[in-house]
Amino acid sequence: MTYRNLSACVADLERHKHLVRIDAEVDANLEIAAIQRRAYRAGAPAMLFTRVKGCRFPMLANLFGTMERTKFIFRDTLRAVEGIFRLKLDPFDAFRHPLRYTGVPRALWSMLPKSVSDGPVLRHRCAISDLPRLVSWPMDGGGYVTLPQVYTESPDAPGPMQSNIGMYRVQLDGPDYEKDREVGLHYQIHRGIGFHHAQALRRGEPLKVNVFVGGPPAMTLAAVMPLPEGLAEILFAGAMAGFRIPMIRRPGGLPMLAEADFCISGTIAPYQKPEGPFGDHLGYYSLAHDFPVLRVDAVHHRPDAIWPFTTVGRPPQEDTVFGDFIHQLTADLVPQVFAGVREIHAVDAAGVHPLLLAIGSERYVPYAGERQPQELITCGMALLGSTQTSLSKYVLIMAHEDAPSLSTHDFPGFFTHMLERTDFTRDLHFITRTTIDTLDYTGISLNQGSKLVWAAAGPRKRQLADNLPGDLPLDARSGDARSGDGATAGNFGDPRLFGRGVVVLRGPRHTARRDEHDPAMHELAARLAHAHGLDGLPLFVVVDDPAFTAANWDNFLWVVFTRSDPATDMYGAGEFTHCKHWGCTGPLVIDARLKSFHAPALETDPDVERRVDALAAPGGPLHGYL
Repeated sequence: MTYRNLSACVADLERHKHLVRIDAEVDANLEIAAIQRRAYRAGAPAMLFTRVKGCRFPMLANLFGTMERTKFIFRDTLRAVEGIFRLKLDPFDAFRHPLRYTGVPRALWSMLPKSVSDGPVLRHRCAISDLPRLVSWPMDGGGYVTLPQVYTESPDAPGPMQSNIGMYRVQLDGPDYEKDREVGLHYQIHRGIGFHHAQALRRGEPLKVNVFVGGPPAMTLAAVMPLPEGLAEILFAGAMAGFRIPMIRRPGGLPMLAEADFCISGTIAPYQKPEGPFGDHLGYYSLAHDFPVLRVDAVHHRPDAIWPFTTVGRPPQEDTVFGDFIHQLTADLVPQVFAGVREIHAVDAAGVHPLLLAIGSERYVPYAGERQPQELITCGMALLGSTQTSLSKYVLIMAHEDAPSLSTHDFPGFFTHMLERTDFTRDLHFITRTTIDTLDYTGISLNQGSKLVWAAAGPRKRQLADNLPGDLPLDARSGDARSGDGATAGNFGDPRLFGRGVVVLRGPRHTARRDEHDPAMHELAARLAHAHGLDGLPLFVVVDDPAFTAANWDNFLWVVFTRSDPATDMYGAGEFTHCKHWGCTGPLVIDARLKSFHAPALETDPDVERRVDALAAPGGPLHGYL
């Protein structure tokens, strides 16, 4: 079944027991977000909250909360879209297996948007202050739209073929915004709207923006789809929806999604204002920074309007399902987009952009006596040079030829393979003073930090240890690694073995300034350089809480890669710089402590959690779902 609007989707999900209605009153300030996060963790149905405190619009949570439900929503079009991607890889497969592609012609026709003169979204108007004011985390700076479809067109070449739809968060209110006239528009680097905004500024005209909320579920998916530059998201939306997306053409204005539940129309102002803070998907707040302001011209909504929302935070969350769904849809295209790359995995547990694991080919010198990373370095640089993988901070890439059965989703196997084969004098390649993800606060400033291509190929170079030696030289005063759990300046302790070959230990509280090395870390690396018996322990990670970090792979990946910048926070025993190449002869040391300049980690409100506990208790409206 295809859904022309969100109401049709809600009705169908309810018929098939994928959605429940919650008629108890809930508060959009923190409470409903806490419910949504628990609903996702429990694998609960989608939830339609019909009574939102102080708001006349119902709110829809957990729509894409499970892979099963997401595939159910797109069950009638998914095979055809997969067929389009397969034909991109092998066009002649349509002649060999024509029955596989019976739905492709219709999907291709559906990609073309349909121009209409009217639609349900134009039936009613309201003010920004009438919309649900979703506040997800205690320190959030205001109410937010968390599933927006921000639509713009190229000022140089207007029309849908050069349009962009992105999921850029929208702050509805805050102390710096004029009520009902201004909203914050937070778009990060490497986003399509930025190119349109640059064109508008060059032309000396304001950029027109429509923010759609709701409508066909395919539009929400299209807004997060990492499509190649030049391929409009609305084309993908039509293929996934199974029909041509109807867009209302209006003289002098941007096209409006006819079946949207809401549409906020306006233009980007010639000034910026502080946007944020906002609890973000890395598991920390993104702080207040100056971002563009959308001057609101009108807010339209359909008669039966529903406000869909999600919340983000430390992974996994509902947006994890988006990532997994997109990966399944596009995984086979990776070798065509990145020559020599066989598999990639933007690791959700590490916040997606901080860590990219990859498997490539190493074929440059097949006759060499010992294979070493060469083609892999080219592959790593290609991954950092285009599409959304360019936002990756750490790129760890191994050679397929060394372990043909290994997958990037096998974290213990992948890291063991890398640590066994890395030559730390040769295989670490840093890019400094470059762009990084806007939400990543580990760098030297907003949008700026470093990247690392860590490549490993060839035979095993070491046997990883599965136990700790008793005389690790961690404490500068006593030399006793087990002299206590406390850690003061220059004092490290509580070492724990994580997996094989990795030591996680507590360090002193970080006090250094941004863009500076920590002398205490240099001292630790120097002590390790003079230690014996560390050949099987090639990686040391300094953290604030070793027990938490070493508890499982999710914790390890989140702490290590969201709290470190490669150039600033990597040290090494016997480290050296030769002709601008950095390496080390002993263990690599990563400083993964929370830094004095990092944004705070997200924490829930205990009072709100107790209210949700009561709603989920026996006899409560959410009992059996959370």
